[in-house]
Amino acid sequence: MRAGPRNQYLADSGYAMAHGRCDQQDNIAGRGPEGPGGVLGPDDLQYAWLGPGHFGGMISSPYPDGRRVIWSNGREMIAKLDYDTLEVLSVFDIPGRTRTPVVDLEAAVAGLDDLEGQALIDHAIVLAMTHMTGLDGVYALVDRDNTLFLGRRDHAAAYAETDPSDPASPIVERARWDKPDHIEGFFVGINMTFDGRLVMSTDHGWIVVVDRDFGSYEAIRLPGAADNAAEHCARMEAERGNTGYGWVRTSMCVGDDGGIYVSSVDHTHKVIWTGERLSLDPDDGAWSAAYRNATGVGSGTTPSLMGFGPDEDRFVVIGDGDDVVNITLMWRDEIPADWERLPGAPSRRIAGMGPANMGDPDLAAIQTEQSITVSGYGAMTVNNEPASIPEGFPDRGVRLLCFFLGHRREFAPHGLHKYEWDPVGRRLREAWVNTAVASPNSVPFVAQGSGLVYTCGARDGRWTIEAVDWTSGESRFHFVLGGSRFNTLGAGVTVDDDGRLLFGNIFGKTRVLR
Repeated sequence: MRAGPRNQYLADSGYAMAHGRCDQQDNIAGRGPEGPGGVLGPDDLQYAWLGPGHFGGMISSPYPDGRRVIWSNGREMIAKLDYDTLEVLSVFDIPGRTRTPVVDLEAAVAGLDDLEGQALIDHAIVLAMTHMTGLDGVYALVDRDNTLFLGRRDHAAAYAETDPSDPASPIVERARWDKPDHIEGFFVGINMTFDGRLVMSTDHGWIVVVDRDFGSYEAIRLPGAADNAAEHCARMEAERGNTGYGWVRTSMCVGDDGGIYVSSVDHTHKVIWTGERLSLDPDDGAWSAAYRNATGVGSGTTPSLMGFGPDEDRFVVIGDGDDVVNITLMWRDEIPADWERLPGAPSRRIAGMGPANMGDPDLAAIQTEQSITVSGYGAMTVNNEPASIPEGFPDRGVRLLCFFLGHRREFAPHGLHKYEWDPVGRRLREAWVNTAVASPNSVPFVAQGSGLVYTCGARDGRWTIEAVDWTSGESRFHFVLGGSRFNTLGAGVTVDDDGRLLFGNIFGKTRVLR
């Protein structure tokens, strides 16, 4: 199948933005590690301590001397790392934040490995409250001029270098765009149109397209936002104690035809960027379609695109909001004239719904906070439900058990579930289930040349890298990383431009050299 188009306004690399490309598929055409597995030692790994929240690692275009950098944005600072060595070249301290000393970070991860029982859970709660609250700008991208863009709660910011020819030169905030008062909510997602403009979303349902020099902008509100977004966000804040369950929760994907795809709490929307304005007009190709949402909190996955060739079926892919999440495909262009609405589907636009029950049709509930990994006509999700929940543990904190303690046997969830579109039968079919592999919180990534999907897993109390055959679902090999400093904590495992695994951790960045 044809790969998604490259946006020429993004950095010339395989991972210029969160989830890799504008289509948000989480894959690369090249090869990754192919084994054998084993226990990794110091010579097999590169590691950089950075601080909390450094989930993404955007790879720049080559500089005049041929070098590259990795841009990493976190809670306390923005960092540039040497692409080859992970040496920290320059940092920009976030105003109002204080860098946590490395010795304190080491003590924090040691507690996750050494403590037991209630002391362990209390330690994880403290870490979540002290290091992960107040995160913003989680989604980011680097453009072809090696400028880092991200949307903070109330503004967009551009970070550049004092000397664009020197990858080690200091970082400066080059420009800032303050969100106009009438655009409600906090910025959540960021992507780029194929004519080089930033596109951002707010948790209250606004879509904003702004020039990269912040000179002008266009904005539009998604259908239903005016009546529902503010009330929903307030209720989620009261019930769950955070704003991570906004009316819009995740980022968006963008097509080269002007389509911008974003999910609100119970609908997925296609907004059209015409090159001059944003449109919700069906005559321009825009649409809104309901998806299943029994939980009431909506999709926790950034939409992904599937299908790009002239003879390929074309979809947008999400994980819905049902108690047992469904991998859901929606026709992203005109619905075929002879297409009949699927049983149980709330919209005729839905082309397929695959329950991610991890092979257990009697499973009562399972959700995922990781975007659906897409490659070809395949779509895969992971299990983020802890294997057990301590008695009396609050519902709002259940995700903490997988995100901070997913390496512990009592909490580690197991299961990867893949579905695949059959273009001949025009049906979404189950491809495979793997219940042996644990992927507690990582966003998996496919190396198409190797036919493997990689994720951060857990075995015997240690964090691992798991390599699974994308076609068959069989476990091919695994690397044993070690203790909790290697926990991805929701970050993606990616493959860099030289075929090496690169991923963010709880307090830093790791590369596997094997």
